[in-house]
Amino acid sequence: MENGRVPLLSPNEVLQTVELARAAQSSWAALTFQQRGQVILRARELVLSQLDEIASLVSRETGKPPLEAISMEIVPALDLMFYFAHNSERLLKQESINLSLFGRMGRSSIIVHKPLGVVGVISPWNFPWATPFAEVVMALMAGNAVVVKPSELTPLTALKIREVFAEAQLPDGLLQIVTGDGSTGAALIDAKVNKIMFTGSVATGKKIAEQAARYLIPVVLELGGKDPMIVLEDANLPVAARAAVWGAFCNSGQACASIERCYVHENIIEEFSNLVLKETRALRQGDPAGEDIDVGAMTSEQQLETVEQHVNEAKNLGARILIGGARGTQSAGWFYQPTVVTDVDHSMKLMSEETFGPVLPIMPFRTEEEAIKLANDSIYGLTATVFTANLQRGRRIAKQLEAGTVMVNEVVYTHALAQTPWGGVKQSGYGRTHGKLGLLELVTPQHIHVNPTPFMADLWWFGYTKVAGRLFRGLAQRFTSGSLVTASPLLPAMLRRLFEKRS
Repeated sequence: MENGRVPLLSPNEVLQTVELARAAQSSWAALTFQQRGQVILRARELVLSQLDEIASLVSRETGKPPLEAISMEIVPALDLMFYFAHNSERLLKQESINLSLFGRMGRSSIIVHKPLGVVGVISPWNFPWATPFAEVVMALMAGNAVVVKPSELTPLTALKIREVFAEAQLPDGLLQIVTGDGSTGAALIDAKVNKIMFTGSVATGKKIAEQAARYLIPVVLELGGKDPMIVLEDANLPVAARAAVWGAFCNSGQACASIERCYVHENIIEEFSNLVLKETRALRQGDPAGEDIDVGAMTSEQQLETVEQHVNEAKNLGARILIGGARGTQSAGWFYQPTVVTDVDHSMKLMSEETFGPVLPIMPFRTEEEAIKLANDSIYGLTATVFTANLQRGRRIAKQLEAGTVMVNEVVYTHALAQTPWGGVKQSGYGRTHGKLGLLELVTPQHIHVNPTPFMADLWWFGYTKVAGRLFRGLAQRFTSGSLVTASPLLPAMLRRLFEKRS
């Protein structure tokens, strides 16, 4: 069923759109944080009033159940809107720098945060509301204009975002949507926006980084993951099993933070697997329009085929399918059954490449060290999870895992926490969204240094003399210590230098 049609914008049309955004940005940046926040909060009320309509739209474009669209996309966006509308001014407040002994000389330095200008957001199809919406809100609160290029699979959701902000009386031009395919994203970079925020595949992320580098445009890349879950022998197994099932199958497994590798202590793996099977059998998969549906369809046939390839290859290499392992029997839509796989190893794509579908591979480990080694054996490093009753042990293991976010006794959900940063290491990308670190990605820091004595020359200026040489050597030995007591014997030499006559 077709949801609608949108235009494939030409490079010239994209350029014109960016120029409109740039023209609108300066007056927006001149507003106070409170004035910008009022627009965000008006938009928030509109989202609340249209909750079910928006959820239905997201469901039709992605195949996820409307209730999942509410819980995983709209609720986090509403929370983020409230947080940044009320806290951006505090998070971006002017900062003073301690200059040590230079401060004793009257010097002062501050950091102020200035808007970038126009931020380009290239957003994914798996979370077409939550991902661009968060970046739009944060960029606007920082004083920027925003141009969003949505996935060609989910453009209508992005157009709804623009509609909401227009109804909230966001000034014209500040939020633009450019629809199209990969050529549209390339045109957005060629239009020389001031920063690119990209969420998507590693392959596309590399292309974006390379193209942006031609113009020295900074980028933030969130490129997915192969996220591990470690279940220690002291974990609460019923809770850990429920977490693994939700973490692997929510959004039909199409989340960059999905549990794609589950490592379980060998002493508990049989019990844990049985609990996972019980939870998986209870899942209801079908037409996502139904309110009693847990797992909907996948968003594209191409992604469904990737899942099939990974599962079939693992099966041919000796993996055992405990449940699922095939397309769903629904007559319409791209469904893949929630699938649990054992007897896996790291030679299989299912354990090394991003599957991005409703598949949960389970693999045993013997020691804590082995679990950490297996979890880190990946080109990705977005999130990781540890389940244990010993919180101190959980934190200790977390610090050894190579991931941008590590959760202890939690899965997936920290992307929904507006206060916390989101981003990865290794080929999961670089830079951050959300939280203070994410907000700082949307401004440029400016350092302002003040000398309050404009009538006095600095001691280290020309000309260089024997007096200067003795002072400079003294500075090296004493002033650089940072101690006023240690540096105080230099005062006579500093005064001699200050009043030294120029020839």
